[in-house]
Amino acid sequence: MARFRTRLALLGSVAALTAGAFTPAQLVGAQPAAAADYDWVALGDSYTAGVIQAAGDVFEIPRDGCERTDRSYPQVIDRDLGSLIELTNVSCGAATIEDITFNAQQPIGRNMPGNPDPDYPFPPVPPQSEAVGPATDVITVGVGGNTLGFADILFKCLELGQGSGGVGTPCKDELAAGIPGKLKTVSRDYDEMLARLHEKGPHAKILAVGYPTVIPRDTSKCRYNDIHQFFSITQGDLDWLRQDVLDPLNKTIEKSTGTQDTATFVNLYDSSEEHSVCDAGKWVEGIFDSDDRPALVHPNARGHRNAADHITSEILNALAPTD
Repeated sequence: MARFRTRLALLGSVAALTAGAFTPAQLVGAQPAAAADYDWVALGDSYTAGVIQAAGDVFEIPRDGCERTDRSYPQVIDRDLGSLIELTNVSCGAATIEDITFNAQQPIGRNMPGNPDPDYPFPPVPPQSEAVGPATDVITVGVGGNTLGFADILFKCLELGQGSGGVGTPCKDELAAGIPGKLKTVSRDYDEMLARLHEKGPHAKILAVGYPTVIPRDTSKCRYNDIHQFFSITQGDLDWLRQDVLDPLNKTIEKSTGTQDTATFVNLYDSSEEHSVCDAGKWVEGIFDSDDRPALVHPNARGHRNAADHITSEILNALAPTD
């Protein structure tokens, strides 16, 4: 238990990791020989930005506290498509839907108890939607988990599961009543965000990126008290989190996307179903990754590679000429 408390103290501000972002991609690599054919703006939280070390190295200089990494899917796609498309990546760790629509966000960086970030506090970054304009051809956006409050839910489940032996549903018992209201907020904010993005980029195709599989359907794969999985969260609470929190989050995003004619939902859930935190070939890390670095249930480089493959296909479809 002492080991748990020590690790949990280290994790305190790492809750900040439950989102993500960094600087414009054009700061990285060689300058293109010619102007790109299309303009792409990548928006989102940590599942877009990368944030954790298992998703690559932070590349922005100077740092803005958003923690974008070089193996996150926007950067992977940027390298794959080369001069076809010009990327502006303004995704940011811990971003909510409102941070994309109209809020100036205060980035958290990697400020942790006992190990303060030397550059913290960071100046606010503009609302991500400000990167979108009339010349934007494609917008990708992956967001919603922080509006739902997934980081707080995760930490509460860790706390309530201590000493349970993996039995029962202490987190569900305490938090379930509040989830429907949080999902309604996600739906309302997402609708407002899509309308704002269409207003800012009237000719852009919007690709709304869903979340990958995090918890397996068979939660008996998940070992209680394994820091590389879900640590002290009980099996019953994992079932609840998958069925009543994370699956509905994806469905809410997909439903909101259907209300906007210029938007398409990108499903990452099905392709990642056998690559959850508790699978041997995981694409999402657990509380800590295999090198004992804080990960707090975020995609690793393999997860971002899978996302890149699916999103690239949708980008190319969006840019294809129509009759």
